[in-house]
Amino acid sequence: DVSSPKHGKVDPDNMPHVGGNTWAGGTGGRDTAGLGGKGGPYRLDAGHRVYQVSQAEKDAVPEEVKRAAREMGEKAFKHRLKEIQMSEYDASTYERFSGAVRRQVQSLRIILDNLQ
Repeated sequence: DVSSPKHGKVDPDNMPHVGGNTWAGGTGGRDTAGLGGKGGPYRLDAGHRVYQVSQAEKDAVPEEVKRAAREMGEKAFKHRLKEIQMSEYDASTYERFSGAVRRQVQSLRIILDNLQ
C-alpha cells in the first residue's frame, strides 16, 4: 500500500532498484520519486529499465496520497525553477516551443547516436 510521497534515498552507486519504498529513481515501486510506480511525487529517471505497475494499481491510490504527491511535485518544480532562475511563465513558454519540435529533436538524437 502507498502511505505518503517522498523523494527517497539516493543510491550513491546508482544501482537499479525495482519495487519497494526506499530509493529515488527506482522503477515500479511506491511512494518515492521514480518511474513506473505509484504514489510518488514526481518522475525521476535514473537511467535504468522501467518496470511499470498496472493502471489498476495506480487507480487504487487513495485521493489524499495523490493530492499530497501533486503538492510535493509542484513544490519541487517551483524550487527547480528558482534554482535555474526561470519563472513559471518562462517555463510554459519554453514548453510550448520545445513541444513543437520535440519529435524532430528526438529523431535528430537517434541519428546522431547512430553516427557515433
